[in-house]
Amino acid sequence: MKAKRAAIMAGGRGSRMDGPKAAADLAGRPLIAYPIAAARKAGLEPIVVAKADTDLPALDCEVVIEAPEPVHPLAGIVAALERYGEPLVVVACDLPLVPAPLLAALAARQSPLVVPADPGPQPLLARYGPELLPRLRAWLASAAPMRRLVVELDAEVIAGEELRRYGDPDRFLTNVNDAGGLARARELLAASDRRDGRPPTPAGG
Repeated sequence: MKAKRAAIMAGGRGSRMDGPKAAADLAGRPLIAYPIAAARKAGLEPIVVAKADTDLPALDCEVVIEAPEPVHPLAGIVAALERYGEPLVVVACDLPLVPAPLLAALAARQSPLVVPADPGPQPLLARYGPELLPRLRAWLASAAPMRRLVVELDAEVIAGEELRRYGDPDRFLTNVNDAGGLARARELLAASDRRDGRPPTPAGG
């Protein structure tokens, strides 16, 4: 079954950022706005998954509230799968450069778990099926690392030349965990503007 929705994960504490991660200013837009826009461009309905006390910017999509504990990326994935009971494309809110065609490709896959890998798996940019819920709940209770989960579940992997069809993984897998990551994402956006002949993106924040 093809996924119809993209779940944007925003439930982390963002303790290394100077303020709420989802709302961090990246070239004049909230960080979370980028994966939301990519999801829509891929033909997917975006939903945001966050804690009840997560400081989010104004959003024009549904917000799913995950349990207050544990603070673990898998908590949001479990909450979204329980809410919809259908396959979802999962995207971390701190992946602003993810290409829409890759999200569309993940949505079209049929395996229960599909992840890009360059070289390691990316469990927060993946397709998850609801049939995984019993094992995901058990894994969440163990608080084990998510990259180990990907191995345990024998995920289908998009890697190598297949992954590079969607661009340079070193660019689009850039995540924003701190001020340095935000600066790198800003530089990459500016480089894309110059390459594509667009006016410079506003340098806000």
